[in-house]
Amino acid sequence: MKVLIVGGGGREHALAWKLRRDDPTCEIVAAPGNPGIAALGRCANVKVSDIDGLVALAKVERVTFTVVGPEGPLEAGLVDRFRAEGLAVFGPTSAAARIETSKRYAKELMLAAGVPTASARTFTEPSAAKAEARRLGAPVVVKASGIAAGKGVIVAMTLDEAESAIDAMLVDNAFGAAGAEVLVEEFMEGEELSLFAITDGTHLLPFIAAQDHKRIGEGDTGPNTGGMGAYAPVSIAPPELVDEAVQRVFAPTLRAMRDEGCPFTGLLYAGLMLTRQGPKVVEFNCRFGDPETQALLPLLESNLLEPMRAVADGRSLAGAAPLAWKTGASVTTVVAAAGYPGTVKPGAAITLPADTASVSIFHAGTARDGSGALVTAGGRVVAVTALAPTIAAAQAASAAAASQVTFTGSQYRRDIGWRELTRAPVTGVTPPAPV
Repeated sequence: MKVLIVGGGGREHALAWKLRRDDPTCEIVAAPGNPGIAALGRCANVKVSDIDGLVALAKVERVTFTVVGPEGPLEAGLVDRFRAEGLAVFGPTSAAARIETSKRYAKELMLAAGVPTASARTFTEPSAAKAEARRLGAPVVVKASGIAAGKGVIVAMTLDEAESAIDAMLVDNAFGAAGAEVLVEEFMEGEELSLFAITDGTHLLPFIAAQDHKRIGEGDTGPNTGGMGAYAPVSIAPPELVDEAVQRVFAPTLRAMRDEGCPFTGLLYAGLMLTRQGPKVVEFNCRFGDPETQALLPLLESNLLEPMRAVADGRSLAGAAPLAWKTGASVTTVVAAAGYPGTVKPGAAITLPADTASVSIFHAGTARDGSGALVTAGGRVVAVTALAPTIAAAQAASAAAASQVTFTGSQYRRDIGWRELTRAPVTGVTPPAPV
């Protein structure tokens, strides 16, 4: 079997890592890949935005199927083009990817389908958006409608902050086209969860929940990032809650998309807020999350290759066994470059821990320089995942290994999973049921 993985970040490295463990004979080709993926397979110098080049690569390589990592090529219609060429591919069409790429579309779909979520209105004029923020009162949420690398959501604790966020998006063009339209949304109070499900458009295989850490600073302080770490399992998300989310969130969303003529296939990711009224959707993503993927896949006992291939081939997941999980806990710590989440300077030499037997290091913003040395090439440089019997032990091991990833200006959080440490320790996982 040969699998083409589109992308070059930590999520794609984790997917390559898992697929090779599921089938050690599986040949991995990545476009464009990264030095970590290169240790597992071959990397092709084809950009994720080059749809023609990716089609040609898949044909030349005669791949069994293709996995699309980032949302950009999904929005651009990579899956539509691959299917038109008769190529098996795991991911949603451009129309179905709107569940992530247009927050306006997602919100309207949820409200029409009765999926629990916060009320929101969409604006292109700053004055009208500010008036809505004043009507809702602070705290209030301001979101760029398009894709903004995980940074287009501002939780404004004051009206001044809300108005500044609106101006940044609609006036200063801080997020480009992604922020040309904004949602002003009511604030939801609770803890956030990330919940993945592999789906053929009707049936689905839910994962256990993970919790992401978006803020740059410890204690969840400072600006939002693409994610500074994640952990799983989450004790406040037992199988009963996952089942509730499947029935109240995933099932009606998939049904509504089928009814609209754009069934969703691939990996549907719901960002949930656990409110007093139950789980409500913060947002959807149309692909594996980063860094949650790096935390979840090392915990996954089941074969991931088989259901992904089934969906890519257009086959049904009806009757599939629930995903099985290892006991214990997983913590992923992201080591980021100086200046992140702002402007970063690439090219800093990286030294990785000499002994990585007890952790998994997933490359994200790395490259090889002219001499072959490993150097930084992005904001989030590597993700360090540790498994242990408890969250506390996994956190300690992950942070210890992260401290041994050295380059000029490196930064990381030592408190990934801190909320879980205030709760009862997690020592095992009960899998949610397939639907």
